[in-house]
Amino acid sequence: MKNLGLAASLFGLVTVASGAEEGLTQQGEYVFKLAGCQACHTDTKNKGAFLAGGRALATPFGTFYTPNLTPDPTHGLGHWREEEFARALHFGISQCGLTYFPVFPYPSYTNMHRDDIHALWAYLRTVSPVEKSNSPHDIPWYLGWLTSWVWQWLFFSPEPEITNEPEAIKSFTKEAQSVQRGQYIATALAHCQECHTPRTPFGTLQKGMAYAGTKEGPEGAKVPNITSDKKTGIGEWSHTDLVDFFKEGSLPNGDYTGGLMAEVVENGLKFLTPQDAEALANYIATLPAISNSIRKTSSP
Repeated sequence: MKNLGLAASLFGLVTVASGAEEGLTQQGEYVFKLAGCQACHTDTKNKGAFLAGGRALATPFGTFYTPNLTPDPTHGLGHWREEEFARALHFGISQCGLTYFPVFPYPSYTNMHRDDIHALWAYLRTVSPVEKSNSPHDIPWYLGWLTSWVWQWLFFSPEPEITNEPEAIKSFTKEAQSVQRGQYIATALAHCQECHTPRTPFGTLQKGMAYAGTKEGPEGAKVPNITSDKKTGIGEWSHTDLVDFFKEGSLPNGDYTGGLMAEVVENGLKFLTPQDAEALANYIATLPAISNSIRKTSSP
């Protein structure tokens, strides 16, 4: 009887551990979707394997090719440790100690909570490994590791590492907590400002123009103004318009978004929980109005 009791106890512990691991992986998949990893690290245009990298990202500084994020031990993350993965996201430092170019949005990911990074790592370990080598960047000779190190030294300050949501936020009103959550999603996970903010000649985001759109976005695309400016932004959009856009990519005029934003919706934003969709909409509504015309219509 004692042996049966011990076996039952051990089975219970295994079940709890298995459930916790599954919950962590599910959380990681959710973080993965909101962070937009699939869009950049899957060469969908050329029918590339899931997260095997190779997608070309054209920028004013040259063409960058995204790396393999699968657990492949030779070309992917199979030989990485979680601490190295966390360092890459938070500090923009590669496994071998070199600095990343900011085309990898670590200036935004540095705001990620360590618990979310831990969950993301757990999910990435479940992806099928793909033996695909990484393509070298097609960039000018002077943009080497020393250039990226100088860029970090001049323009990048990593945020303090935070395990999870600060306790102080729990004392906020429900409305304030929602806005705070929306800000975290926009600035850390979905890194919206990386695309919706114009950049300086040094590749840094222009201060005072956050989310005001740019004519020189990723792959040369125009990215709309999503501040509350009524003429050049989305100040005429309702809260429901924003939530519907996250779910389906639908615009107030009955049309649908296209291009890169369609990928963002399809692979990420449509998976927002109802609470997080509300939170993101609440935060975007707080963005100060900035007049910055990108094109004739203000629809994304």
